[in-house]
Amino acid sequence: MADQAFQVDEQALDEVVTFTSELIRIDTTNRGGGDCQERPAAEYAAAKLAEAGLEPTLLERTKGRTNVVARIAGTDPSADAMLVHGHLDVVPAEAADWSVHPFSGEIRDGVVWGRGAVDMKNMDAMILAVVRQWARAGVRPRRDIVVAFTADEEASAEDGSGFLADQHAGLFEGCTEGISESGAFTFHDGQGKQIYPIAAGERGTGWLRLTAHGKAGHGSKVNHANAVTRLAAAVARIGAHEWPVRLTPTVAAALTELAALYGIDAGVDSPDFPADELLAKLGPAAALVAPTVRNSANPTMLSAGYKVNVIPGEATAHIDGRYLPGGEDEFRETLDRLTGPDVEWEFEHREVALQAPVDSPTFARMRSAVEEFAPEGHVVPYCMSGGTDAKQFSRLGITGYGFAPLKLPEGFDYQALFHGVDERVPVEALHFGVRVLDRFLRSA
Repeated sequence: MADQAFQVDEQALDEVVTFTSELIRIDTTNRGGGDCQERPAAEYAAAKLAEAGLEPTLLERTKGRTNVVARIAGTDPSADAMLVHGHLDVVPAEAADWSVHPFSGEIRDGVVWGRGAVDMKNMDAMILAVVRQWARAGVRPRRDIVVAFTADEEASAEDGSGFLADQHAGLFEGCTEGISESGAFTFHDGQGKQIYPIAAGERGTGWLRLTAHGKAGHGSKVNHANAVTRLAAAVARIGAHEWPVRLTPTVAAALTELAALYGIDAGVDSPDFPADELLAKLGPAAALVAPTVRNSANPTMLSAGYKVNVIPGEATAHIDGRYLPGGEDEFRETLDRLTGPDVEWEFEHREVALQAPVDSPTFARMRSAVEEFAPEGHVVPYCMSGGTDAKQFSRLGITGYGFAPLKLPEGFDYQALFHGVDERVPVEALHFGVRVLDRFLRSA
């Protein structure tokens, strides 16, 4: 049983559910291109922090795109500070596709429903519940804790963490590490094992625009300089490309720990390491690692022409590219080769790949906090296939981890609910998250 010093009260357990539901009801849909208003949610979070005796600062680069930052003073002034951050915006949701209205925040049969329930208003609510619990109990953490709720994470982050890192670095003075979304959730392997992956890395983001130029003309004429044909050929090459395996330290550690869990010799140090063979042996657990043993580039959008009998002089495509830490040069060189001489490409959005140490005291404390409340669980490191606001905060020298703890029942496909239909989170998962987050932050 956890030490009494680390118990949260019933009010915190009630509040995390209420806050999750109420934040979901605030529609902060981010459609990109600046079409979002996070301010109502930011004001909600700021009010809850103020009630806990903090002095939150609201900051905007663009009107209505509001961020919130507050600092909790620790007991050890010489200790490095820690950043705890969550984003307030969510991706769009089509109500007709859902079992409940996506912005209802409905609580039904012990589950909170709605857009943002896992990405990531649940974590926002956990942070608020923990901070308020501390205020009631007179708790102060060892190190300063900087709390940040950001705008625009679901697009470019230019109005959110990017703006904060570039224009308000002073608010994060002393922060050397940070935690945010996409880690410490229950992954059921279908064989009775419960795995809790904690993120210690992210692939870099390379959203690309491809442009093919050609000779415009009549659709009935032979045209060997057809922009659509040139673009289509390049897109097909990119989509079919088999990227080579490139193991980063985080992914190697993940494979080693997962292999040990199943009694398999990982052999990650072998020069001819058979990654795909090992992944096949890991069964369902391979899903935690498979997207991050390689770079990737997926065609996602095509645009060309305005009439069926007119050959356009230009055609464009968009590619969602992701590259591993240390893999950006290979990514660029490969795209140069695959696009060929007739197609140009450029980054429309680019962010760095991240890697955090898995042998750090902070990772050990995260592992311990999860194991305290889920002793049957197996904590492993992993690398996120996508990205978070940790990329922007890394500009300030902040090492980021993914740690938003949730204890989930078997059959609950957490990863499929990110940006998915019928997004929801169990009440008990939120209670677990508050307990684990409180335990970790007090010991951090």
